[in-house]
Amino acid sequence: MPAYLQNTDDAMKKTDAVRTNKAELHSRNPHRGRYDFAALTKASPALATFVQLNRYGNESIDFADPQAVKALNQALLSHFYGVAFWDIPPGFLCPPIPGRADYVHYLADLLADSNNGVIPRGRMVRALDVGIGANCVYPIIGNREYGWQFVGSDINAMAVGTVQGIVRSNRCLSGKIEARLQRQQNCIFNGIWKADDHFDVTLCNPPFHISEAAMTAESERKWRGLKKDSQPATPKLNFGGQPDELWCDGGEEGFICRMVKESKAYGEQCYWFTSLVAKQSSLAAIRRELSHAGAQQVRVVEMAQGQKISRFIAWSFLTPELQDEWQQSYWAPLS
Repeated sequence: MPAYLQNTDDAMKKTDAVRTNKAELHSRNPHRGRYDFAALTKASPALATFVQLNRYGNESIDFADPQAVKALNQALLSHFYGVAFWDIPPGFLCPPIPGRADYVHYLADLLADSNNGVIPRGRMVRALDVGIGANCVYPIIGNREYGWQFVGSDINAMAVGTVQGIVRSNRCLSGKIEARLQRQQNCIFNGIWKADDHFDVTLCNPPFHISEAAMTAESERKWRGLKKDSQPATPKLNFGGQPDELWCDGGEEGFICRMVKESKAYGEQCYWFTSLVAKQSSLAAIRRELSHAGAQQVRVVEMAQGQKISRFIAWSFLTPELQDEWQQSYWAPLS
């Protein structure tokens, strides 16, 4: 489930406490414990305005308030990742940091499984974030935790410009994250992937819904299912999102299948292609597309986050011989 929908649902249920059962996050995820609001407000004093006691007497924020969520993200990125400046324009996706971090840490495990159990680290490891958005969260976490170099792509020029501003404003990110504008609206890798590019891994949080109407209907269904006494005419997306971040033709299934088709052309320039998959039911069609494309390896990695099970699918076109060459060329110097 995309970040905005998962966390909107959580906020609908209980807006006065932290929703994720963090004990089930990845073992290297630094966000497993309760939020330390004293430390977070010290790192980002602006957060203090939104901190309040919940019904259990614990410090928290109102997770239904987009400004509070944004302030929390600013504090988390400052405290845990050394990012002094982070801001996004109104209406853009403001994702939950703990869940984003989980995907990155599981990707590190995926690379380690292909490298004799050792996580490849440092500037020689390159990752491509498809649909980086304005928030740049995946590249920030991946670079600050593992030293990976990132390229992020997006079809929204304002998102690309915002990412470039975030990188320029933080010395720790300078020269380590590049944002590229996708000028071909119906393409994913084509137009972004340069002839001399190689990426050890790609990642993506694809648009979930097939249309705005479908998204609205799903949000309203969730509100009805929770039997709210008063329901807003249009349920608020507390994590925001531009249209291209939230829906597309064919929804996530169609998007990932298109990604698979395009990925074949770059099969020898990437070790692992990956994408989040919100719905278990989407996997069958994606697997068929991968079989048709001739993928050599396919894995589905589940990530437990509270009562929800999220997952990503990973595929590679590298033969065993090419895998050995990749490890020797790109990862052996890091050992």
